[in-house]
Amino acid sequence: MAKVDGDRTTATRRPPGPTGLPVIGNTHQYARDPLDFFVETAREHGPVAYYELGGEGFYQLSDPKHVERVLVHNNGGYVKGERFQEALGPVVGNGLLTSEGAFWRAQRRAIQPAFHPEQLTRYAEVMTDYAERTLRSWEDGEARDVHADMMQLTVEIAAKALFDVDVRDVEAEIGDALEAVMDHVERTVRRPIDVPTWIPTPGHRRYRRALSDLDAVADRIIDERRDRDAGDRSDVVSLLRDADAGVESSREQIRDEVVTLLLAGHETTALTLTYALHLLSRNPEAAAALRAELDDVLGGGGAGSASGPGGRPPTADDLSALPYVEKTVKETMRAHPPVYELLREAAEDDEIGGYRIPAGSTVAFQQWVVHRDPDTYDDPETFRPERWTDEFERSLPRFAYFPFGGGPRRCIGDRFASMEARLVLATILREWTLDPVDPGLSFSPSITLRPDGPVEMVPYRR
Repeated sequence: MAKVDGDRTTATRRPPGPTGLPVIGNTHQYARDPLDFFVETAREHGPVAYYELGGEGFYQLSDPKHVERVLVHNNGGYVKGERFQEALGPVVGNGLLTSEGAFWRAQRRAIQPAFHPEQLTRYAEVMTDYAERTLRSWEDGEARDVHADMMQLTVEIAAKALFDVDVRDVEAEIGDALEAVMDHVERTVRRPIDVPTWIPTPGHRRYRRALSDLDAVADRIIDERRDRDAGDRSDVVSLLRDADAGVESSREQIRDEVVTLLLAGHETTALTLTYALHLLSRNPEAAAALRAELDDVLGGGGAGSASGPGGRPPTADDLSALPYVEKTVKETMRAHPPVYELLREAAEDDEIGGYRIPAGSTVAFQQWVVHRDPDTYDDPETFRPERWTDEFERSLPRFAYFPFGGGPRRCIGDRFASMEARLVLATILREWTLDPVDPGLSFSPSITLRPDGPVEMVPYRR
């Protein structure tokens, strides 16, 4: 229902949504399968829906134009919000993921040069060299957890490319700490019961140790860069220390940005690579098309090829000649988006789709839902890289595909992540094929769309 106030129409209705229970709302439905819950809510109740989880109300948006309104047209009317701060604030402090307003803009300007195109080209060799080093530990026919491999690889690449620091000797420590942090975040996002972190549960003790370990790693990175001041100063730590952005980058603030970029700079790319390898293993025609492109461009063709198995490593200059690799990455991020949901808090009253969004309420929009809209994507449950033609992309509504978010707060490392995913995927598949140990794949959604356990695959040398 809307009421007329002079020449202005003001929405007053609450959107429709699934029927809940007293106190717990829709928590029991959500807990069974969060991803299915989101999809069913959108399909049954429309592009603006309402549900309650753990005593908190959420306004779900599943129309691209509504997503665009929040992220672009009225982005000043929305902030990351209290729930996001509660989950990640203790981990990343006042880094780019959590900061707001003028401070956030100054920090982003300071860091942006690290992601300029000329810098990305410099990172390409690090990405392929580190990928090849990882592959040297693989044994033909020996099953391994490729998700663990990709997590290790991408954190090493992030540290070297963005901070010019080699963290191989403490990679296991970093990996364990980041895993503990994400486990904690998973438990706190939409939690039906809030267990204070001061209660010494095993999970809370592990979480506090993880925060301490990440602080130690950040201190090491900052100190190493300080001791090399005479060298290249295009790394993130140097950019922040040298910034003339109207903001003082204290050691604590630099620590926050280091942890932010280690966390955000590796997790989503590792997930993209894990899911791409798994999806290709289940779709042999797509895998064959990708291998044929790699052989044509890189000169491979298997062990009997004159150029040797796999040909030469890919470079940044090769990426324009590898369109199927790019399509594979895009389709992976459509089908299994590493960032599967975004949350925003309304800083002021808003109206979306004829419904009032009160100030202080949380809006949620899921890439998992929008990327599966059958009105936009033909046969959306099918993995089909070849759908990504230029014509198809031009036909997409804005924000029908938004794996990196959008608007002013679009992921600062989107081009970095895209290049890394393509180069690493090409480096792996020019030399190896992989078979899944288990063709199924289940998820454990938290801040990112993580696999529910190891992703075991068996590599075979081509």
